[in-house]
Order: sequence, then structure tokens, then C-alpha cells
Amino acid sequence: MKDLVIIGLLALIICFKLFDITSDIQLGIPQWHIAQEAMLLVLTVIGAMYLSYDLIRRSREVKALAKRLDNADKKIDNMSTQMRSARQEYSQAVSNQFETWGFTKSEQQVAFLLLKGLSFKEIAEVRQTKEKTVRQQASTIYGKAAVDGRHTFCAWFMEDFIQEHNQDIAANEAASSHKAA
Repeated sequence: MKDLVIIGLLALIICFKLFDITSDIQLGIPQWHIAQEAMLLVLTVIGAMYLSYDLIRRSREVKALAKRLDNADKKIDNMSTQMRSARQEYSQAVSNQFETWGFTKSEQQVAFLLLKGLSFKEIAEVRQTKEKTVRQQASTIYGKAAVDGRHTFCAWFMEDFIQEHNQDIAANEAASSHKAA
């Protein structure tokens, strides 16, 4: 907006300068004065043209950035939808595994909180039970899952993801070494 005002003012100055130069010529003003005013007119025209070009260029850049931002927002929305869906599928798979191990509803709640990384004290506060109760439930959970503790329990659910990632890394390294050869 500011640029448009400046361009408008320069256009107005150009018009007044043209009128002044034609008046000076008719009045017989010395040539050096007319040349000076003509030079100012040319510089004003150049400035107005530069500002106009710059305004158009920046306007196009802003439109392109707005379009890229809109596309990025759409991708984020799509990713958020995919993440929600993946989260639901993963939670369902974890729940199914808990049922396979024969966890009670109470044990399932504690197990989910363990997977989320809460301490025994935090789980006890969330579930409004004693920390000793949570520890006993955790021991039962580890026994039913045939693991030796919290880390192994959490790792049990991450192992498949890590193996796939390691296989992807190995495949990429093999492809890179093949290209280099």
C-alpha cells in the first residue's frame, strides 16, 4: 500500500513537472533551467518505473509464498490425519497384544502409562492408587509379557520399527556402495 502511495505521488510530480517545463518553455526561461528540470523529470520517471517493477515483483513473491504456505498447511493437515490414523492403529495393536498376554483392564491401563514413560509415582497419582500397587501390577505385567523390566517391555513394542529402520539403512548403504562401484 505504501508503495502505491509513493508511485502515485511520483506520477503526480511527473505531471506537475511536465506542466512546469511546458510553461517554462512558453515563458522563455533560460535553457539551462529547462535542462535541469528535464533531468529531474527523467530521474523521477526512472524512480517511478523502478518502484513499479519492484512492487510487482514483490507482489508476485508474496503470492508465491502464500501458495507455498497453503500447500504446506495442506500437507501438515494430511500428515496429522495420517498420524492420528497410525496412532489409532498402533494403540489397537498394543491393546490386542495386551489381551493376548491376558492383561486385566487395570494392568492394561498401567501398561499404557508405562509405555508412555510415566514413573510409578506418576502412574499412582494418575490412577489414584498407591505406588506399591503400581509396582506390583508392573511386575505382573512383566511376568505375563515374559520380559525382565520396563525397558525390555517398551523395547518389545519398538523392535519391529527399529528393525524396519535398520533394514532401510542397510538397503540404502548397499545401494550407495553399488553406485560407487
